[in-house]
Amino acid sequence: MKKTSILFLAIALWGCQSSRTFFPRHLPEEEVKIVRFDNAIIGVRSDSVMADIRSLYRDFPDFMPYFVENILGIPSADTAYLAEALPKFLNDTIYGFKSTNMREQELLKDVSSIEKDLSGAFARAKYLYPEWEIPQVTLFVSGFNASVLFVGNDFAVGGDMYLGSDYEYYNRVVNDYQKTTMRPECIAEDVVSAWLFRNIPYTSSKNRLLENMLYRGKIMYLLSQLFPDTAPWETMGYTKAQWDWCVQYEKAIWNRMMDQKDLFKAEQRVMNSYLNDGPFTSEISQDSPGRLGTWVGWRIVESYMNHHEEVSLQALMENGDAQRILEESYYRP
Repeated sequence: MKKTSILFLAIALWGCQSSRTFFPRHLPEEEVKIVRFDNAIIGVRSDSVMADIRSLYRDFPDFMPYFVENILGIPSADTAYLAEALPKFLNDTIYGFKSTNMREQELLKDVSSIEKDLSGAFARAKYLYPEWEIPQVTLFVSGFNASVLFVGNDFAVGGDMYLGSDYEYYNRVVNDYQKTTMRPECIAEDVVSAWLFRNIPYTSSKNRLLENMLYRGKIMYLLSQLFPDTAPWETMGYTKAQWDWCVQYEKAIWNRMMDQKDLFKAEQRVMNSYLNDGPFTSEISQDSPGRLGTWVGWRIVESYMNHHEEVSLQALMENGDAQRILEESYYRP
């Protein structure tokens, strides 16, 4: 009972620490309408393939050539080969594309909630960075090739990669630890996260684990502010159980990092262990979730911002002095 109470208190304290707000109650609306390339291409009929292909090139002049070349791997100008290959891609039963596309159409028939989440997040971001351009978001089916793609200044989302963590065909193409975020609810944050990483690039010359951790921690902190109603474990891409494990063993995680002096290492092996997605963080424990470096980096940034109410989000993101942020965070788990 005592252990449970301590864990509950730690989780409650995280909620209190995250209560700071940076935005006015009412913001100019940034309406987002997702472009439904998925509907259009799944609607291609076997008895009118060439005519439907011409329509796709006309209606999606930028994305259709990109899709043909980068997803199907066909030269965009080779419409004769495309007319032969596209029906096979859409109706494949060996890899499950046909049933997957049907599930995508059913599960993502209504994307209004995703559009609402994107609109709110982009409105908050524009309040901070008025010069940033709001990207267009296109939904497509990828044949299990991609979740979120950069297409010029815009983004494309493979809807077939967000059909639910329990979707049977995912067992063939991804590892179990990757399934947590393969749900429709994760689309908006995945898009905005990619947008933030593109607009706020990593610039440190030291390139130690500390700099990388705090760079990712700052992105996570900003992302959590852009999605204030999302639970922190969802923002992190963890399950609730993984989040609770981190909170419960936070002090032990930090002590081990300090004992091993990992913060000041620049070895690729150490970087990969702490920052790359995986079933666990090998430098800490096989019971841990992956990406613990990002999680701890977020905790440090959270502590820093709680101790410096005069610091704006923009100033935080511009501060490249990781050592100073660490010292002035007074992070003591």
